[in-house]
Amino acid sequence: MRTPHIRTVLPALAGAALLTGTVLSTPAQAAGGVTIYHVWFDSPGSDNRSNASLNAEWVQIKNTGGSAVSLKGWVLKDVSNHRYVFKDVKIGAHKTMKVHTGRGTDTASDKFQNRRAYVWNNTSDTATLTRASGAKVDSCSWTTRDPSDKYC
Repeated sequence: MRTPHIRTVLPALAGAALLTGTVLSTPAQAAGGVTIYHVWFDSPGSDNRSNASLNAEWVQIKNTGGSAVSLKGWVLKDVSNHRYVFKDVKIGAHKTMKVHTGRGTDTASDKFQNRRAYVWNNTSDTATLTRASGAKVDSCSWTTRDPSDKYC
């Protein structure tokens, strides 16, 4: 059996390494598959600032990846820079997590910003998710032409 010549093998290996580096080309892929999946920006009923009404306004993030992702220090914010900073929490593989505007007790699937006023504008806004470093992971925008909930 003939052994391949080093000049033939090295370029092939270099090409394979280059291809491997481009697999995670989108921000969500680079973040382990974490995306903004769904936003309910206009809570049902009148906007009376009750805790129930505030918690009916939420952003749902989804991990489409095959392993859990740490969200420690990640930020969810709107155009006006109302910021929610994730504590030391992970989102499981193929799981979703809602970030509610109002007050409540955090669970694995529901987090609470503990605010007493609405964050997400009904007319138009953008939800942006960034890493602790400030690197953008994903965003989702809407306008008044959209219904009161938005799949991203």
